[in-house]
Amino acid sequence: MDQKSVFRRVGGLIVITVLVLVGFVLRLVQFQLVQGEDLLAQAQAVTNYKFRITAARGDIVDQYGRSLATNASGYNLALNKLMLTGEVNDMLRELIEILQASGDGWNDTVPISAPENGGYSFTDGEDAAAHKRLENLKKNLGLQQYATADQVMAAMVKRYALEECEPGWQRILGGVRYQMELEEFSESNNFVLAKDVSDRTVAVVKERGLTSRGADITETSYRVYEDGTIAPHLLGDLGQIFAEDWRVVGEDGSVSYPLRDAGYKMNDLIGRSGLEKACESRLRGVDGTKQVSRDKNGVIVSSSVIKAPQPGDTVVTTVNKDLQNTCNEALEALIKNLQATAEEHKGKEATSGAVVVIDVKTGGILAMANYPSYDLNLYSTHYTQYSQDPNLPLINRALQGLYEPGSTFKPVVAISGLVNGLITPEDKPVRCGGAQASYNFYVTSNGPRCEGIGHRGGASLNLYDALMYSCNTYFYDLGRRLGVDTMDETARQLGLATLTGVELPEAAGRLTSTEDQNFTKGLELMAAIGQGNAAVTPVQLATYAGTLANKGVRYQTHLIAGYQDTNTGEMLESFEPVVESRIEDGTGMFDAVEQGMVMAARSYSALRDYPLTLAAKTGSPQRAEVYDPVRGYHYLNSAAIAYGPVEDPQIAIGAIIEYGGGGANLLPLVKDIFNAYYFEKTGGLQAAQEGVLLP
Repeated sequence: MDQKSVFRRVGGLIVITVLVLVGFVLRLVQFQLVQGEDLLAQAQAVTNYKFRITAARGDIVDQYGRSLATNASGYNLALNKLMLTGEVNDMLRELIEILQASGDGWNDTVPISAPENGGYSFTDGEDAAAHKRLENLKKNLGLQQYATADQVMAAMVKRYALEECEPGWQRILGGVRYQMELEEFSESNNFVLAKDVSDRTVAVVKERGLTSRGADITETSYRVYEDGTIAPHLLGDLGQIFAEDWRVVGEDGSVSYPLRDAGYKMNDLIGRSGLEKACESRLRGVDGTKQVSRDKNGVIVSSSVIKAPQPGDTVVTTVNKDLQNTCNEALEALIKNLQATAEEHKGKEATSGAVVVIDVKTGGILAMANYPSYDLNLYSTHYTQYSQDPNLPLINRALQGLYEPGSTFKPVVAISGLVNGLITPEDKPVRCGGAQASYNFYVTSNGPRCEGIGHRGGASLNLYDALMYSCNTYFYDLGRRLGVDTMDETARQLGLATLTGVELPEAAGRLTSTEDQNFTKGLELMAAIGQGNAAVTPVQLATYAGTLANKGVRYQTHLIAGYQDTNTGEMLESFEPVVESRIEDGTGMFDAVEQGMVMAARSYSALRDYPLTLAAKTGSPQRAEVYDPVRGYHYLNSAAIAYGPVEDPQIAIGAIIEYGGGGANLLPLVKDIFNAYYFEKTGGLQAAQEGVLLP
């Protein structure tokens, strides 16, 4: 090759090289100057996910700030879709095996049994809520309402690809997967598989490295009760949100999600009864927000709290924790003592009861005891046992039990007679034949009898003696002249057969009325001694006793004293006493009734020598059950009201014992309550200081 050809070829290569370099430079310029920002953004692209930080629930405390319900720290085990690797069923199985080994439960509300003899059955109860849950389950799975449990399980197996699993695991995984679906599991919504798991579960999950594969261990708080037996009916319980609470279908077919709209997640706990439910909006708090950023490769590049959670408010109650304990113990001890020592038909059959103690000055409930009762700390695990107990420990008898008041109603009749000018305290309007004497105004013989004990046959009694001896004849006659409608008006003003205002669900009660289908003039007589169609609650009896103590002023009965800032202890809201009704007394009629009730209290051995002056009235209302059909003898309840000391009343009591055998059997309980409130224990019960009331 000649020299010219060589130069020509080299020149060509140089030109080509220069052109390539120019092209590369131009391309580089385009990347850096023209598309640089876009490409950089793509390279650095992240996706932000926001997660909720659940706020701690507020505490519930007594009037002195002593804990009734609080929180403890624990851990939840959740599934994080953002971090999930592998098959969800495999991950769930591994996690549930860990929970099983640790003795921890998991989130599954599907009402279907484990496989038995190759088949399944529905396990929910017969109440409306249970029927609704089952209806929603079938509807969500696209099944007809007549579908069997086996058909429901078959649908879940297919829906969640569980064909390769053995039947037991089909049920477990199917239940969890359905729950995940209900709770809208997503990349921004973790599914809480188990709450308050054991330390062992936390350790094993971390040891196996499952937190990098989709498991999420999060610190949380859960409800604890220092003593779950102290006031379970008052405090109430927390529970899962049911599907029917979450998705609400209106009568017109419209669908709404009120809890979701209020900021709840379906795996949240919510107050289902008691103060936990009544104060839900104040106890719940305000949730916070955590932001997690992930790049295009799925790597988490940052995590930060963008909104800190705010704990719920502390609910300050009117309850005195020590007095509540005393009432619990004294009520139980009294009933058990009657069972062990009382004669048949005179209290030996006592089964249950309730007592309420109210602050006379404010209407605040100081104590509210029920027997039998239950333990809030065991409620979830022992619910079946509690619900099947024939003595019904879950029933709040203090607020919802309805009982004839018996002779505790006689002060109502006395006040009504005085208000309407039919009697004066010194009047002796009727002659009583004494114990077992009949009142024959409407009949010539065999009228209703006087059960009063202690007054002589043929005596004429004034109001004081009629209350002390509980003379039926006196009140038959006064009630007849008043009429039931007039007595009813007075009774409601005093607090009977009317809602008291307490923040928890309560029964309204009833009184005998001329509008009753079974009304007769004879029934009017029975109404005057607290029998007939009357039925009131123990909290109404206590409210009524407080109104007598206040000389006709009835305060709204309440449990909540106010709300505190949980962080600072600052009182955010306090409640002042509210007057619900007032009976004007310009003649001293309440003093007259009080004198009769003081005489009645001193007529019983349990209170005869008591150092404080108490006003009390007992009742022995007949139950429907007859233990001697030939003579027509009925079982008796025990009823009592009391307040004191009369010089400056502080507390009022209303109490009932079912099958208690008569009102006098309740007076030891009344004594125990006053002892606890006015005396301090220093090796024995000693008066703190004569004439000085304890706070």
